[in-house]
Amino acid sequence: MVNYSIAAQYLELTKPRVVLLIVFTAVIGMFLAVPGWPPLRQSIAGFIGIWLAAGSAAALNHLIDQRIDKVMARTAQRPLATGALTSMQVLVFALVLGVLSMTILIVLVNPLTAALTFASLIGYAIVYTAYLKRATPQNIVIGGAAGAAPPVLGWAAVTGHVHPYALLLFLIIFIWTPPHFWALAIFRREDYSRAHVPMLPVTHGVVYTRWHVLFYTVLLIVITVLPYLTGMSGVFYLGGALVLGAGFLYYAIRLMNPPDEFFAMRVFKYSIVYLVALFAFLLVDHYLIPAPAVSAGLNFQRIGY
Repeated sequence: MVNYSIAAQYLELTKPRVVLLIVFTAVIGMFLAVPGWPPLRQSIAGFIGIWLAAGSAAALNHLIDQRIDKVMARTAQRPLATGALTSMQVLVFALVLGVLSMTILIVLVNPLTAALTFASLIGYAIVYTAYLKRATPQNIVIGGAAGAAPPVLGWAAVTGHVHPYALLLFLIIFIWTPPHFWALAIFRREDYSRAHVPMLPVTHGVVYTRWHVLFYTVLLIVITVLPYLTGMSGVFYLGGALVLGAGFLYYAIRLMNPPDEFFAMRVFKYSIVYLVALFAFLLVDHYLIPAPAVSAGLNFQRIGY
């Protein structure tokens, strides 16, 4: 008989809500990579492989962060922090997910996707969690590269190569990550301070971090116009991106003088809605107006070249 309590603890290790966002952007990358519908076998296998790899990286994050998780309010109920699971159980679970992921991607998808996915797994679980997170207040900026990779992984899964448009999707998430995470860090700064994690609000103060959130939000709005300017998407996406960007900018400006302490969490929650909606606009736009195969290269006519 399945022990649902233990099963729930293992599921918690995979950070299902975070992984859902990761897999969502990977799937959008698959659809945007081809003019029609992506190939079924590579899409399903890629979806499963990327999901398993993300779960493996999340479990390793739990393992490496178990000391600080015990002293932070938002993570104190995690399976390792409460003792519901042991370190060995978590390590074995993470390794099993990782091996399954690589096997599926190599055998059923392609070696490029497997290599990129493995690099992302190591980048998040080892480079970011084990080193950058504790080494520099710019941890989330540098480490954000691993979290921005899923659309590239999805693109590579159905095409076997990485196109500049896939890198543009990467850039959007890369620039989105700092204001998204710093908003949370502002709200949880006492947690990070207690755990001796050098997040920007802890090392440089809240006001300094608010300015950085605003700067990155403005930069993000500029970057999200590039899919239209390069011919990747049309006016439907552009309109959605500008409306969503205006909303993000409102939150970033309001954060400079917030009405209450909880406003930073509202910024954090909006940033998630923003990314989901932005990629949804990309997807809908992709099928609204048939575009030439992306393998032909970037279209620079809109920017005057």
